[in-house]
Amino acid sequence: MSRKGLLLFLIAGFAWGVPYFFIRIAVQDFSAPTIIFARVVVGAAVLIPLALKQGALLPALKAWRWVLAFAAIEMIGPWWLITTAEQHISSGLTGLLIATVPFFGVLIAYFFMGDKSVFHPKTVLGLVIGFAGVILLVGIDSIGGQVDPLWVGAVVVASIGYALAPAIASAKISHVPTVGVIALSMAMVAVIYAVPAVLALPAEISAAPSINSWIALAVLGVVCSAIAFVVFFELMKEIGAARATLITHMNTLVAILLGTIFLAEPLTVGILLGVPLVLVGSWFAARKHA
Repeated sequence: MSRKGLLLFLIAGFAWGVPYFFIRIAVQDFSAPTIIFARVVVGAAVLIPLALKQGALLPALKAWRWVLAFAAIEMIGPWWLITTAEQHISSGLTGLLIATVPFFGVLIAYFFMGDKSVFHPKTVLGLVIGFAGVILLVGIDSIGGQVDPLWVGAVVVASIGYALAPAIASAKISHVPTVGVIALSMAMVAVIYAVPAVLALPAEISAAPSINSWIALAVLGVVCSAIAFVVFFELMKEIGAARATLITHMNTLVAILLGTIFLAEPLTVGILLGVPLVLVGSWFAARKHA
């Protein structure tokens, strides 16, 4: 990996590792539609002027159907699933489950993008090890009553969206400037979530949200949405869509550390046993094998 690729990898890994921590804070005072609406409004406010300045918005508008597909699969569905799930499961567990993205990325690369090289024996081994880790995690903690399988499943579905959306962008709108795609996507998501957010916001504000929740909304919009998406698209161009999903390794570590240190989230037996298997499995699954 080049120095540029490594730098982009580290920035994207951190920027997409902290959302679970800040979502966990925000859901104490705000509903999922409000959180998502705030994220995309702040993100769009940062990116749309930049897209206009760079002449990137018009190409995105011309490809609006694929941009909408990207927005639906990357943001509209997954962000609701993840935000709602964090009312029921920890931020660290959510970050760990997102580490399954590379598994789905390999399957999508093979079936959707026609990349037959991804199914190396070591790749298959990685898929098996990784899913064994998730099953072990969910099984142990479900028996102990420490995790709700329904919301684990919701995050896994979100992970599928996270793997599919970049593949669609790479295959269908790679010619469209990154900032235009993300800016228009966020504008579309804002329109969709505007009504439920506006309906929920008065009651939420009347309950006097904490300053931490307001800060969490701002960070989710600027760092975890606007900056993170632009950096990730650049990373994808630098090292490829499948390998770019390896940032989920760093996402997981960041999410678990923040949740454990600052939110006092427990390190359950399932997490301690499942984390190594998920990380090792996703590493084998997503890397290129000779």
